Amino acid sequence: MRVIGTAGHVDHGKSTLVAALTGLHPDRLKEEQEREMTIDLGFGWFSLPDGEQVGVVDVPGHRDFIENMLAGVGGIDAALLVVAADEGVMPQTREHLSILDLLQVPAGILVLNKIDLAPDPAWLDLVEKDIRTIALGTPLQDAPCVRISARTGQGLDQLLQAVAEILKAKPARVDLGRPRLPIDRVFSLPGFGTIVTGTLLDGSLNVGDEIEVLPTGLTGRVRGLQTHNQKENSAPPGARTAVNISGIDTNQVHRGEVLAHNDRYQVTRRMDAHFRLLKDCTIPVKHGTEVKFFAGTSESMAVLRLLGVEELRPGEAGWIQLELSQPMVAIRGDHFILRRPSPGETLGGGTILDNNPKGRHKRFDDVVIDSLTALAKGSPSDILLEASLALGIAPLSKIIERARLDGDMASLAVKDLIRDGQLVFLDSDPSSIQDHAMVIAKPRWLDYQQQVMQIVHSYHGSYPLRRGIPREELRSRLKLEGPLFNAIMNSFSIAGEFIDKGGTVALIGHEIRYTADQQKKIQSLLQKFEQHPYNPPSVKDCQAEVGDELLQALLDSEQLVRASPEVIFRKIDHDTMVARIRQVIQERGRITLAEVRDLFETSRKYAQAVLEKLDDTGVTIRDGDIRRLK
Repeated sequence: MRVIGTAGHVDHGKSTLVAALTGLHPDRLKEEQEREMTIDLGFGWFSLPDGEQVGVVDVPGHRDFIENMLAGVGGIDAALLVVAADEGVMPQTREHLSILDLLQVPAGILVLNKIDLAPDPAWLDLVEKDIRTIALGTPLQDAPCVRISARTGQGLDQLLQAVAEILKAKPARVDLGRPRLPIDRVFSLPGFGTIVTGTLLDGSLNVGDEIEVLPTGLTGRVRGLQTHNQKENSAPPGARTAVNISGIDTNQVHRGEVLAHNDRYQVTRRMDAHFRLLKDCTIPVKHGTEVKFFAGTSESMAVLRLLGVEELRPGEAGWIQLELSQPMVAIRGDHFILRRPSPGETLGGGTILDNNPKGRHKRFDDVVIDSLTALAKGSPSDILLEASLALGIAPLSKIIERARLDGDMASLAVKDLIRDGQLVFLDSDPSSIQDHAMVIAKPRWLDYQQQVMQIVHSYHGSYPLRRGIPREELRSRLKLEGPLFNAIMNSFSIAGEFIDKGGTVALIGHEIRYTADQQKKIQSLLQKFEQHPYNPPSVKDCQAEVGDELLQALLDSEQLVRASPEVIFRKIDHDTMVARIRQVIQERGRITLAEVRDLFETSRKYAQAVLEKLDDTGVTIRDGDIRRLK
């Protein structure tokens, strides 16, 4: 699932465009409707031509509500920069574009709206040229430009196609197994209680999950999930998600807080970062400046400590340490924005390098600067994790080789990833690190686990009378070679997610349940076996009595035992025959087929089936017409 967001100057038609795409007007507040101006975030969704659903976040364009805009663009996959054809590039066009650049929104479309109000085509060409000029040097410099009228619907099909193309080119969000939902809206509904919404990051949420809200630490449970107004049992990373929480009151949760699994994230009041001051900022930034800090949907006042320099002039970048007045959740790699509190102005933004440094840095310490420079390039553990994600299941030596880390650095990185639970060892104990050990990054392991869960769950639904999916069929669906499949399935079994036994794989807790009609058929068939234990019904008779699926279920549950393709016994009768045959051989040293036939007053077909199965399983060995214990 993907999420896109609008950006652009006030009254350039962002909300009208969202309404045209989704059929839902995003301005839900009474004041917004009265003033015909977006004040807070609006939400909707629509379907692309291929059927994929896309969430959309509509943000306010007025400069007085720029901070509401910042709460909406943190988790989007692409942006629609909307410019009205009758006005062209305006102040908030530039500011919103700068924010998209600072947040490194990975893709976007330049949307030239209100073309029905343009005086002539030449004018549209001039406006598009202006948009392309200000987009130079940003992620949108090569973005497609689509000319539309949200009011008349002209060009909307071309816009949908452009959205489909840019999202198709962007890889899906990786499931890191540590979900966090920056909360952008809180409300309640009768009969449901507290509901929060946001764009889910870094992992999946499932109904029943234990969660906490940070920074308060309040705990609860996921009572229900919705994406695009559809109830779901699981929400994937990257989806616009509504979470119904039990155990927490609505007035205890606020925008800017983060919903996550228990004990997966730390709150912080201090962080190290790389910061870029916008080139059109009005004045330099000095050490000790008080700023407003924005990350995700969170905001806090902060003191900016410059490291290595006395000031940053417009257009310059440098290392900073931020000390926040409010605790919040942010992790390494998150993007942020800084604004001047008064007069309001976007200063710039950057990337968090360390979300929990041990203390205040000395401002002019070369060791500190060198450390931050290295962090900006990526820590050894980050580099190793990326290499593992790229290779999938691979020997540890191959992953280290791809990461290009030297021995000591690689060893420390591996230990860090093991400590953080980000590497899964499939065929060895992680406490004794071996170069040949087969490992997989935890996000990839979780992906495979989810695939197996879905495949096995679907198989149980299609074949409720079967014990589980055959291992070879599961391996084929996963497209894994035998040794890799065995290794990863072994790790799943150790984790207690599946029963992998007797050539089949089943979910923990899966049981075969018979209907009343099926139980009646089973009872009738077993009575026939009981009446003639050593001359039982044929396979064809059994199939005619209960059907193929029910017969297979009886074999899987070992109520019946197949002695040959054509012969089936009750297990109790088969075991009795085997025990008696072993006893006779032990007493006499041998037994013949005719003796077995006479011993159980059966026919040659049934006696032969039992003896040949004993031969095949290594209990007896044949010598001419006699059998001896092997």
